[in-house]
Amino acid sequence: MNEIVRSICYFTDRPDQKAVVKANELAEKVIAQGYEVQTRRICSPFENPKELEHRIGDTTILLGVGSVFLQQALDNLPVFYQAESVSFHTDLTVEVIDTSHTQVLFELIRNKPDLTFNFAYVFNNRPSSPYFPSAAYEKNGFAIGLQPTDLSEGCTSLEEWLQKVKGSWQRLYELFDSHPDFLGIDSSIAPAFAGKGSLVNFVRRLGFTFDESVTTDLYLQMTDFLKKHNPKPVGLCGLMLPCLEDFELAEEYEKGNFSIERNIFLSLHSGLGVDTYPIGIDEGPQRVVQILKLVQGLSSKHQKPLSVRFVSDGKAKIGEKTDFQNQYLKDVIVRKI
Repeated sequence: MNEIVRSICYFTDRPDQKAVVKANELAEKVIAQGYEVQTRRICSPFENPKELEHRIGDTTILLGVGSVFLQQALDNLPVFYQAESVSFHTDLTVEVIDTSHTQVLFELIRNKPDLTFNFAYVFNNRPSSPYFPSAAYEKNGFAIGLQPTDLSEGCTSLEEWLQKVKGSWQRLYELFDSHPDFLGIDSSIAPAFAGKGSLVNFVRRLGFTFDESVTTDLYLQMTDFLKKHNPKPVGLCGLMLPCLEDFELAEEYEKGNFSIERNIFLSLHSGLGVDTYPIGIDEGPQRVVQILKLVQGLSSKHQKPLSVRFVSDGKAKIGEKTDFQNQYLKDVIVRKI
């Protein structure tokens, strides 16, 4: 099955068992149409994450509390440590960034490194994306996000793949168009793993090396299509470049072909930021500040949603291999940022 829904996310200001029922009903409706549904998610405005888990009472549903102020995040980190399935982000769009803004990241690295996967810094974020940790509540309803790279299997051209993706969007739109809670489809390209799920693998199948592809208009063509042909856009609608979730992109990282500069370059014209990018436990906070300031400036200059999500296993220093013990993250030798 190549039609994969990565996320059905139900947004509610009243997280309870009714929200669980609704999320499950939506997933069943999509599955009945022949899609595979990877995750069901619920996003609610910030509250005690442990209490949110208690209200939902279903460990198979991923949870998010959206945007959390810096001090709120720091004050509530011990609770986040207990609520391992809850994602959150901190919005730095208008902040004067200094090392205090890196505290959350480095506290997570020291005390609960697996939760770095659940946390990001965001800039000019757009609400109602079904992808965590960028998901932010704006109003009640649900949004859908796909893993459309798998549809590239057997495709010999970019256009052939994009037409398949468009068809998948259209089917979901027709399924839910009359549903009063339908917020829309986040048409972001969200790759995962290797082979047909990897965007880098598809680029190679088109006849490019990753190095070559970076200085073509290939990725611009992709994002132009995402914005023009989505029948009901919501959320981010951009190209995700998750360094360690796309396993073949992780290989390029290890070769030195996906530096932070190249990541930001691709994100500026086509992507959504720095995503699941490895950080050594001995990386300096000031270097993180520099990256955050740069991404903030580029996001504001171009009025473009960008985010930064660094991940750590809590053990690997620069030059050492990670051991995430996370099926969604490929282990790599960490490079200096």
